[in-house]
Amino acid sequence: MAVKLHRCSMMWLKLPGHPCWRVQKALDDAGVEYELVKGPLSRKKRTRVAELTGQDKYPVIEREDGTGYRDDSQQMAEKIRSGQLSSA
Repeated sequence: MAVKLHRCSMMWLKLPGHPCWRVQKALDDAGVEYELVKGPLSRKKRTRVAELTGQDKYPVIEREDGTGYRDDSQQMAEKIRSGQLSSA
């Protein structure tokens, strides 16, 4: 399953409470292959994220079929770690 992780561009921010890092780390820990898409910090410029989810918040996982998945980052990380990403 090749997915895209849309996240903020603050790659240096690797704190456990940071939503983008939490989801990225869960993908890494689970061995999920993904393409990293660093997006703009300005919410007004997050057009692709809005197209995928109807929201302007990160992180977002874009599936191969072009659909998006967005939830609370803790719930996203939980689904990834439990192997339920494809059903999310």
